[in-house]
Amino acid sequence: MRTPKAELPAREDRQVLDRVSTTRVVGGVALAYAASMIVQNAMFVGGVAQLLGLGDGTSAPTYGDPLGEVFAYHAANRGAVAVAVGLEALNLPLLLLFVTGLQGLVQRRGGAGADWSRLALAAGATLSSIYALVIATHIAVVLAAEGLTEPSPAFELLWQLHAATWALSLPALGATFIGAALAGHASGLTPPWQRLLGTAGGGLLILAGAGNLAIADGSPLVFVGVLGLAAWLVWLLGSGVRLIRRRG
Repeated sequence: MRTPKAELPAREDRQVLDRVSTTRVVGGVALAYAASMIVQNAMFVGGVAQLLGLGDGTSAPTYGDPLGEVFAYHAANRGAVAVAVGLEALNLPLLLLFVTGLQGLVQRRGGAGADWSRLALAAGATLSSIYALVIATHIAVVLAAEGLTEPSPAFELLWQLHAATWALSLPALGATFIGAALAGHASGLTPPWQRLLGTAGGGLLILAGAGNLAIADGSPLVFVGVLGLAAWLVWLLGSGVRLIRRRG
């Protein structure tokens, strides 16, 4: 017969194991999300798409390129775009799983950084909604190009709507990034350099998002947002590896 004193250490051991298991799951989700986003963006690189037999070797146009080039790309690279937008069906649940799991980890570690984790959760939910519009409009762009020999007014409108929704996703991503980075650091889950990366990268995303009209019109300001997005991927990879390696 086990005494209460014997059961207490056993219960504590189970709690530690559960905490470690959950931490590793959240880390795995972070790595899977980052990997999926990297593959998704790689599909818009002409060489990668051509290598896989999904495109004609041209890279995706920017929002500042002539409409004729935008039309030609989507008419010739439907396969690459189909793979990229299809991956968003994986990205959306991974994003929500990560921010929800992060909030749970923060609460289990005493609640330090709980406010920041709630910000990450709320911003992540908003971001997933905006991303759904970004992908839906991109699907509509591809469908609008089918059967046409030149861009129509409807095609142009859909492309502009796609550009506008992507530009508006930047501040939501920035808020998610900052909230997650500060929550992870405050709870001791991530090191100081990741907090600095999060605040800097998230700040760049919010700054770029403030110029959403210019970005949608083809401004080079878009590269500020791209730099913030790259920082987000680096942070996810670093956080994922660290969480998987944690032992408590």
